[in-house]
Amino acid sequence: MAKVISEDVGTFSQHYPKLATVVTAQAQGRENAMAVAWHMCISRRPPLYAISLPSTRFTYRLIIDSQEFGVNFLPFEEAELIAAVGGSGGQQIDKFQKFNIATEKPARTGVPVLKSAYAAYECRLIDDREYGDHNLLVGEIVAVHLQKEAFTEEEILDLAKVNPILYLGNDLYASTSSDTLKHLDRKVYGQQV
Repeated sequence: MAKVISEDVGTFSQHYPKLATVVTAQAQGRENAMAVAWHMCISRRPPLYAISLPSTRFTYRLIIDSQEFGVNFLPFEEAELIAAVGGSGGQQIDKFQKFNIATEKPARTGVPVLKSAYAAYECRLIDDREYGDHNLLVGEIVAVHLQKEAFTEEEILDLAKVNPILYLGNDLYASTSSDTLKHLDRKVYGQQV
């Protein structure tokens, strides 16, 4: 396949697929859930996790008011839920009631933790910086919720037991398949130089 070189960035979707998540927040008696594909771990010690969202979003205001947020990782069977919370505004509706979203009690924050999540992080906000049309919110992970059986002994997601949701952009979702899993040891492959 031939490559095309362009200085026009276009839709800027070459970085997909991304793991789709649901970010949750609560403040002043209101709570919300928002689909977020732009997120990442940025440090192990201390454990820091970043999410990127526009400052115009209701979830952003809740995070700023409460200084905390949750990141929920869902199996592919919950793709419709991600599309639902991503396609509706929390300022206008209670998404938890409208979409029958079950939650569990948080351990260290007040953020909703989704019952259907195979893993979830409770984060305390430590930084908020504007970059273009999005803000990068960095939180310190203060509690982790996980379904132990969804992970291997090495704490790697077991794809034979859970298919995470991949977001491809433009409202397209996909899952993973455990039959494509390859273990490529960096030490072995690094020696081939």
